[in-house]
Amino acid sequence: MTSREILAKLLADGWQRVGQKGSHVQFKHPMKPGRVTVPHPEKDIPVGTLRSIEKQAGIKLR
Repeated sequence: MTSREILAKLLADGWQRVGQKGSHVQFKHPMKPGRVTVPHPEKDIPVGTLRSIEKQAGIKLR
C-alpha cells in the first residue's frame, strides 16, 4: 500500500492534516485521541508501519 492511498483513507475517515516535519505528515481527528504520522512520499509502506498507522487511527487500511 502506498502513502498516497493511506492519506486518502485517513482523509475519508475524517482525519485532518495538522502538520508536516520533513517527509512525515501528521493527522489529527476531531473525535479520536492522538495523532497519526504517515511517511510521505513513499511507494510502499512496510507492513509494520502500516499496522502501526492502523492501530493509531483505529481503522483498517488493508
